[in-house]
Amino acid sequence: MRILGIDPGFAITGYSIIDYIGNKFKLIESGAILTEAKISFPLRLEKIYTDLTEIILNYKPDAMSIEELFFNNNAKTAINVAQARGVILMTARIQKLDVFEYTPLQVKQAVTGYGRADKIQVQRMVKMILNEEKLPKLDDITDSMAIGICHAHSAKFATKL
Repeated sequence: MRILGIDPGFAITGYSIIDYIGNKFKLIESGAILTEAKISFPLRLEKIYTDLTEIILNYKPDAMSIEELFFNNNAKTAINVAQARGVILMTARIQKLDVFEYTPLQVKQAVTGYGRADKIQVQRMVKMILNEEKLPKLDDITDSMAIGICHAHSAKFATKL
């Protein structure tokens, strides 16, 4: 199974392509879709759509896993991330890609075995599970890897959006 893991954002959308075959993981590609603050918000959303479409067409994933939004403070940021997430979901739908959503707690549980794990614990386990020497500097990319791993562990029980 080839999984596209997505950590949604409007400034940074982390993504990773992970193959999960026979209980073994292989990181195929990872990166971030970056949008510039100086361009209009609609153009930022268009860039997310365009770049994500290209990623899907190039890597042909079997499924997309995406983190459910969770915010406690800044409403403006939450609304903008929600709009970017909507574009991401729409892009997957246009490309006929099944989408599965996971809470941060589910992702941590699937990766570390503990739903309240801290960021460093998650990063260490992602590095170990994917057998990578080092992880990307951007947390958004590492988070997308964790979301992909979560789907591999949870796919049998997951309900698609």
